[in-house]
Amino acid sequence: MPAPLTEQTLRDARARKPAALREIYDDFAPGILGYLRSKGCDDPEALTQEVFLTLFAKMDTLKGGLRGARTFAFSVAHARMVDDVRRREREPATAVFDPELDRRATESAEESVLGAGAGVAALLAGLAPQQQEVLLLRVVADLSVDESAKIMGRSAGAVKQLQRRALGVLRKQLERKEAPDNERAS
Repeated sequence: MPAPLTEQTLRDARARKPAALREIYDDFAPGILGYLRSKGCDDPEALTQEVFLTLFAKMDTLKGGLRGARTFAFSVAHARMVDDVRRREREPATAVFDPELDRRATESAEESVLGAGAGVAALLAGLAPQQQEVLLLRVVADLSVDESAKIMGRSAGAVKQLQRRALGVLRKQLERKEAPDNERAS
Protein backbone atom coordinates (compact mmCIF):
# COMPACT_ATOMS: atom_id res chain seq x y z
CA MET A 1 0.00 0.00 0.00
CA PRO A 2 1.52 3.35 -0.98
CA ALA A 3 2.25 5.93 1.68
CA PRO A 4 -0.44 8.59 2.11
CA LEU A 5 0.08 11.86 0.33
CA THR A 6 1.57 14.75 2.27
CA GLU A 7 1.52 18.48 1.84
CA GLN A 8 5.18 18.16 0.81
CA THR A 9 4.04 15.97 -2.09
CA LEU A 10 1.73 18.78 -3.17
CA ARG A 11 4.55 21.34 -2.93
CA ASP A 12 6.79 19.04 -5.01
CA ALA A 13 4.00 18.63 -7.57
CA ARG A 14 3.69 22.41 -7.82
CA ALA A 15 7.44 22.44 -8.52
CA ARG A 16 6.66 19.96 -11.36
CA LYS A 17 8.66 17.10 -9.84
CA PRO A 18 7.64 13.96 -11.78
CA ALA A 19 7.64 11.65 -8.75
CA ALA A 20 5.20 13.90 -6.89
CA LEU A 21 2.91 14.26 -9.89
CA ARG A 22 2.92 10.47 -10.22
CA GLU A 23 2.06 10.02 -6.52
CA ILE A 24 -0.92 12.35 -6.86
CA TYR A 25 -2.04 10.56 -10.01
CA ASP A 26 -1.70 7.13 -8.36
CA ASP A 27 -3.71 8.29 -5.35
CA PHE A 28 -6.52 10.16 -7.13
CA ALA A 29 -6.90 8.18 -10.39
CA PRO A 30 -8.67 5.03 -9.11
CA GLY A 31 -11.44 7.07 -7.47
CA ILE A 32 -11.86 9.37 -10.45
CA LEU A 33 -11.90 6.47 -12.91
CA GLY A 34 -14.42 4.60 -10.74
CA TYR A 35 -16.63 7.68 -10.54
CA LEU A 36 -16.59 8.21 -14.32
CA ARG A 37 -17.21 4.51 -15.01
CA SER A 38 -20.12 4.39 -12.60
CA LYS A 39 -21.68 7.39 -14.32
CA GLY A 40 -21.63 5.50 -17.65
CA CYS A 41 -19.15 7.69 -19.51
CA ASP A 42 -18.19 6.43 -22.98
CA ASP A 43 -14.44 6.59 -22.41
CA PRO A 44 -13.75 6.99 -18.69
CA GLU A 45 -10.00 6.44 -19.12
CA ALA A 46 -9.70 9.36 -21.56
CA LEU A 47 -11.81 11.57 -19.32
CA THR A 48 -9.61 10.65 -16.36
CA GLN A 49 -6.59 11.80 -18.32
CA GLU A 50 -8.36 15.08 -19.13
CA VAL A 51 -9.04 15.58 -15.43
CA PHE A 52 -5.34 15.23 -14.63
CA LEU A 53 -4.29 17.53 -17.46
CA THR A 54 -6.56 20.19 -15.98
CA LEU A 55 -5.50 19.45 -12.39
CA PHE A 56 -1.79 19.62 -13.16
CA ALA A 57 -2.22 22.79 -15.23
CA LYS A 58 -4.01 24.51 -12.31
CA MET A 59 -1.77 23.08 -9.57
CA ASP A 60 -0.21 26.47 -8.76
CA THR A 61 -3.56 28.21 -8.19
CA LEU A 62 -5.25 25.54 -6.03
CA LYS A 63 -6.17 26.35 -2.47
CA GLY A 64 -6.98 24.04 0.43
CA GLY A 65 -3.98 21.73 0.30
CA LEU A 66 -4.45 18.10 -0.63
CA ARG A 67 -8.18 18.08 0.18
CA GLY A 68 -8.61 21.13 -2.03
CA ALA A 69 -6.73 19.41 -4.85
CA ARG A 70 -8.87 16.28 -4.44
CA THR A 71 -12.09 18.31 -4.42
CA PHE A 72 -10.96 20.24 -7.49
CA ALA A 73 -10.09 16.98 -9.31
CA PHE A 74 -13.55 15.54 -8.62
CA SER A 75 -15.20 18.83 -9.60
CA VAL A 76 -13.41 18.59 -12.95
CA ALA A 77 -14.40 14.90 -13.25
CA HIS A 78 -18.03 15.85 -12.60
CA ALA A 79 -17.86 18.57 -15.26
CA ARG A 80 -16.32 16.14 -17.77
CA MET A 81 -19.08 13.63 -17.00
CA VAL A 82 -21.76 16.28 -17.60
CA ASP A 83 -20.05 17.24 -20.88
CA ASP A 84 -19.99 13.56 -21.90
CA VAL A 85 -23.71 13.15 -21.17
CA ARG A 86 -24.56 16.28 -23.15
CA ARG A 87 -22.38 15.18 -26.06
CA ARG A 88 -24.12 11.79 -26.18
CA GLU A 89 -27.54 13.46 -26.09
CA ARG A 90 -26.62 15.43 -29.24
CA GLU A 91 -25.29 12.40 -31.13
CA PRO A 92 -27.44 9.77 -32.83
CA ALA A 93 -28.03 6.56 -30.91
CA THR A 94 -25.64 3.69 -31.55
CA ALA A 95 -26.54 0.04 -31.88
CA VAL A 96 -26.73 -1.84 -28.59
CA PHE A 97 -24.76 -5.05 -28.22
CA ASP A 98 -27.10 -8.07 -28.08
CA PRO A 99 -25.27 -11.19 -26.79
CA GLU A 100 -28.03 -13.43 -28.17
CA LEU A 101 -27.10 -12.41 -31.72
CA ASP A 102 -23.36 -12.88 -31.16
CA ARG A 103 -22.28 -16.19 -32.73
CA ARG A 104 -18.64 -16.19 -31.57
CA ALA A 105 -17.42 -19.22 -29.64
CA THR A 106 -15.40 -17.26 -27.06
CA GLU A 107 -16.63 -14.58 -24.71
CA SER A 108 -16.58 -11.13 -26.31
CA ALA A 109 -15.10 -8.03 -24.73
CA GLU A 110 -18.62 -6.61 -24.50
CA GLU A 111 -19.81 -9.58 -22.42
CA SER A 112 -16.83 -9.24 -20.11
CA VAL A 113 -17.51 -5.55 -19.57
CA LEU A 114 -21.28 -5.90 -19.25
CA GLY A 115 -20.90 -8.71 -16.72
CA ALA A 116 -18.41 -6.87 -14.51
CA GLY A 117 -19.76 -4.97 -11.55
CA ALA A 118 -23.39 -5.80 -12.25
CA GLY A 119 -24.16 -6.16 -8.53
CA VAL A 120 -23.28 -2.59 -7.61
CA ALA A 121 -24.90 -1.21 -10.74
CA ALA A 122 -28.12 -3.08 -9.93
CA LEU A 123 -28.15 -1.69 -6.40
CA LEU A 124 -27.52 1.86 -7.59
CA ALA A 125 -30.19 1.54 -10.28
CA GLY A 126 -32.82 1.45 -7.52
CA LEU A 127 -31.82 4.93 -6.32
CA ALA A 128 -32.79 8.38 -7.52
CA PRO A 129 -30.05 10.06 -9.62
CA GLN A 130 -29.15 12.54 -6.85
CA GLN A 131 -28.89 9.68 -4.33
CA GLN A 132 -26.59 7.80 -6.71
CA GLU A 133 -24.45 10.91 -7.12
CA VAL A 134 -24.11 11.39 -3.35
CA LEU A 135 -23.05 7.79 -2.76
CA LEU A 136 -20.55 7.89 -5.61
CA LEU A 137 -18.98 11.10 -4.34
CA ARG A 138 -19.00 10.06 -0.68
CA VAL A 139 -18.03 6.38 -1.06
CA VAL A 140 -16.18 5.96 -4.36
CA ALA A 141 -14.51 9.38 -4.39
CA ASP A 142 -14.12 9.44 -0.57
CA LEU A 143 -15.09 13.11 -0.42
CA SER A 144 -16.41 14.87 2.67
CA VAL A 145 -19.98 16.08 3.00
CA ASP A 146 -18.87 19.67 2.36
CA GLU A 147 -16.82 18.71 -0.71
CA SER A 148 -19.70 16.67 -2.11
CA ALA A 149 -22.10 19.53 -1.46
CA LYS A 150 -19.84 21.95 -3.33
CA ILE A 151 -19.62 19.65 -6.36
CA MET A 152 -23.38 18.99 -6.42
CA GLY A 153 -24.32 22.62 -5.81
CA ARG A 154 -26.30 21.70 -2.68
CA SER A 155 -26.09 22.41 1.02
CA ALA A 156 -24.25 20.04 3.36
CA GLY A 157 -27.57 19.25 5.05
CA ALA A 158 -29.12 18.27 1.72
CA VAL A 159 -26.18 15.97 0.99
CA LYS A 160 -26.51 14.33 4.41
CA GLN A 161 -30.24 13.83 3.85
CA LEU A 162 -29.71 12.36 0.37
CA GLN A 163 -27.06 10.01 1.72
CA ARG A 164 -29.27 8.90 4.63
CA ARG A 165 -32.20 8.19 2.32
CA ALA A 166 -30.01 6.38 -0.22
CA LEU A 167 -28.53 4.15 2.46
CA GLY A 168 -32.05 3.44 3.74
CA VAL A 169 -33.18 2.35 0.27
CA LEU A 170 -30.10 0.15 -0.13
CA ARG A 171 -30.67 -1.41 3.29
CA LYS A 172 -34.26 -2.30 2.36
CA GLN A 173 -33.12 -3.76 -0.99
CA LEU A 174 -30.54 -5.94 0.74
CA GLU A 175 -32.99 -7.06 3.42
CA ARG A 176 -35.46 -8.15 0.72
CA LYS A 177 -32.74 -10.15 -1.05
CA GLU A 178 -31.66 -11.86 2.18
CA ALA A 179 -35.16 -12.71 3.38
CA PRO A 180 -36.15 -16.40 2.85
CA ASP A 181 -38.83 -17.02 0.21
CA ASN A 182 -41.56 -17.73 2.81
CA GLU A 183 -40.90 -14.35 4.51
CA ARG A 184 -41.04 -12.38 1.24
CA ALA A 185 -44.66 -13.33 0.63
CA SER A 186 -45.85 -11.83 3.93
